[in-house]
Amino acid sequence: MTLKLQSKNKVFFILFLLLAFLVSPDANAQRKKRKKDKKDATEKVDPKKKSNKKSIADLTKKSKKMEGLFTVYQDTITGTLQMVVSKDQLEKEFIYFSQISDGVAEVGAFRGAYRGAKIFTVKKYFDKIEFVGKNNAYYFNPESALAKAANANISEGVMASVKIEATDEEKGLYLIKADGIFLKETFSQIKPPRFPGRSPFSFTLGSLSKTKSKVNKIKNYPENTDLVIEYVYSKPSVLNGGSRAVTDGRNVTIKVNHSLIQIPDNGYMPRFDDPRVGYFTTQVTDMTTPSNTPYRDYIHRWNLEKKDPNAAISEPVEPITWWIENTTPIAYRETIKEAVLRWNIAFEKAGFKNAVVVKVQPDDADWDAGDIRYNVLRWTSSPRPPFGGYGPCFVNPRTGQILGADVMLEYVHQTNRVRYERLFEAMSEYSFENLDDATQELENFKANHNYCSLGHLMHENSVFGTTALTLMNASEEEKEVLRNEGLTHLLMHEVGHTLGLNHNMKSSQLHTPAQLADKTYIQGKALTGSVMDYEAINVTNDRTQQGHYFTTTLGPYDLWAIEFGYKPVKTLKELDDILKRSTEPALTFGNDADDMRSPGKAIDPRVMIGDLSNDQITYSINRIQLVNDMIKELRGKYTDYGKSYQSLVSAYSILQGQKSSAVNVISRFIGGVYVDRAMQGQAGGTQPYTPVSYKDQKRAMKALKDHLFAPNANDVPTDLYTHLARQRRGFNLGRGTEDPKIHNAALRRQMNVLYHILHPNTLQRIVDSELYGNTYKIQEYMRDLNKAIFNADINTSVNSFRQNLQIEYTNMLIEMLTGKSSGRFNNVAKSMAVYNLKTVRRFAANGLGDLATKAHKTHLKTLIDNAMKEIK
Repeated sequence: MTLKLQSKNKVFFILFLLLAFLVSPDANAQRKKRKKDKKDATEKVDPKKKSNKKSIADLTKKSKKMEGLFTVYQDTITGTLQMVVSKDQLEKEFIYFSQISDGVAEVGAFRGAYRGAKIFTVKKYFDKIEFVGKNNAYYFNPESALAKAANANISEGVMASVKIEATDEEKGLYLIKADGIFLKETFSQIKPPRFPGRSPFSFTLGSLSKTKSKVNKIKNYPENTDLVIEYVYSKPSVLNGGSRAVTDGRNVTIKVNHSLIQIPDNGYMPRFDDPRVGYFTTQVTDMTTPSNTPYRDYIHRWNLEKKDPNAAISEPVEPITWWIENTTPIAYRETIKEAVLRWNIAFEKAGFKNAVVVKVQPDDADWDAGDIRYNVLRWTSSPRPPFGGYGPCFVNPRTGQILGADVMLEYVHQTNRVRYERLFEAMSEYSFENLDDATQELENFKANHNYCSLGHLMHENSVFGTTALTLMNASEEEKEVLRNEGLTHLLMHEVGHTLGLNHNMKSSQLHTPAQLADKTYIQGKALTGSVMDYEAINVTNDRTQQGHYFTTTLGPYDLWAIEFGYKPVKTLKELDDILKRSTEPALTFGNDADDMRSPGKAIDPRVMIGDLSNDQITYSINRIQLVNDMIKELRGKYTDYGKSYQSLVSAYSILQGQKSSAVNVISRFIGGVYVDRAMQGQAGGTQPYTPVSYKDQKRAMKALKDHLFAPNANDVPTDLYTHLARQRRGFNLGRGTEDPKIHNAALRRQMNVLYHILHPNTLQRIVDSELYGNTYKIQEYMRDLNKAIFNADINTSVNSFRQNLQIEYTNMLIEMLTGKSSGRFNNVAKSMAVYNLKTVRRFAANGLGDLATKAHKTHLKTLIDNAMKEIK
């Protein structure tokens, strides 16, 4: 019994210990929990106990605070940036805009360059703040069921996603680090892409340096926050260090002004674009309309409102105010002011008095020209001027309302300096393969940067005018008149851009050549229908009949275009009544997309640069004859003892440039088609496409034969070539030699024309237009071209200029048949190329001429015989 009891007690004891072991952890946990709850309760009631989470004040106590649209903090020790986003800014739209404060022209980053505007929103995603670019290219009518699918397949751009560092819940504020936003290319790509096929030796930027890039300036205002950032692009070594304007090609600095802007809430009413008048636009496509033209494109214009809406003419509530920058030479300030104020003539026609105001920036102004709150007429003197004048504006992408603008002027274009390098450089490598690539690269640049090259053309025009006046023994006072007219025209043109107007390259058709050469008739009149053209300078062959050199008053098109864009209207019919006038000859319009400046581009020869008058062929021939007469006088007029021959070189170069421009204008009539953009049934309208008349195409071909291709087309006094010596500066002869490349320069002028009149687009259009009225058929045209290049040499020796021309022309015919781009040419044109090659082969077989001519003909025969073997 006892043993059994003891054994039983042991069992109970073991069970007790086991139960205690199993229960004790839970009890211990309960005790710990009660202790922790007591501690937490104590902490909750202790107001002096601080949290480990830092506040906005904690994180910004060593920073300078700059209040504005977005409050910015900059650390006073490290310079790092922080930015505050408020709760009421979330999901709200803002405008981002940037411009170049300073840079290098080689990469298109020059002072004052506008880089466009975009819409963005600020969003909160959990513990992050996002900056999201919005797509405003499409419109969905809210009354359409399709509006429910408004975001289908339309991508927004998340430009930045930044962690929230601190929050003020009471005030609804979020603090974020901003260096990662602004010290990177977050909002805008600055370093340009490398185009395929670019030489590895071309100048390029290195990688963006995180350590060298920095904040240069912060300007904060209630409606905009501006930050100027110095981006430094670095690489260890360079093949091409850039021009002398680049101090160190391994470390290149570009300063960019970033602006975050509050969208105006001013009741602005957008106005829609019309193809008959030329405004810059914000393109918007209506995705809910069955129309064949679902366009809701907003024209760019200022928000002008009448103080007295009932008055026929009223001052605006807020005028367009311009400031002449204090860097502007004092001698030019009055001319600039008068030129800008001339736009008030157009605004009065639209119902506004004193719509444009001009002031001068004080020398002690507390603002600079980069401040987007001011519209500034700026003046620079750059080592490599990217423009002569440049008039960009930036707009609200949602409405097209212009929010700000500048006009940039380059001092060098008011001087007599000439880019004469072309006279001495080797022949450019032209081919059908690369011609369109080069043209497309230029078009891309123009599209992205509101490109305007009038300043370059104006400079060439002004230097030609000065050269002409020197050769005509004109006084210094007359030269000053020319310079003032040129500056006035340039200013009016660039200000026109800032009012929303794009180019009108068709307006040079306003007067006849005889009217332009009639001093009494032309006095006080515009030379063209618009100041927005790229016309030639008006220098008359008869000195006694010299009138205006440049347009210095608004043309009829300018008045009409401003009326369309700015006149307050109550109904669409009022706008339609204005647009119905588009068929008036003085209001004709064609912009950059329509102009024929590049080989193969566009179709209407009336839309051209460097032309003048409604008979461009006659006017161009007159210019060539004037230049030929002037070249004979160069040696006598440009002899200045004790000085180098640089002025002679420059004068010769600019005169030859005028001849090149003239023959380019003439060449566009071959295969040309006139365009009429009048609406169906519009009074005064014609059919949309009308081929250039047989008579004018034949006139153009004869002019090219006589003034470009003829054996004597390049004749100049023999003693002129021996004096075309540049003034050497150090080691500036470069890789070439200093002797003038006379044959290359002549061949370049000829090839520029040949690459247009033998361009696949031109030849295709000649064949196609035979179906709707063109009677200058391709077989006659191609035979005429062959004759123009060969017939004068059938029974005589061929001079060296013609040998060059004939070889290159023959190579072009061969390239049409066997080259890499032969597939672009239509078969009818190819057949004529074969026909012409066989005609040339017969010419080369006649054996006439001196030894050089016989060698030349052997060369031609070899080229053609080898090519014929390849034709399949």
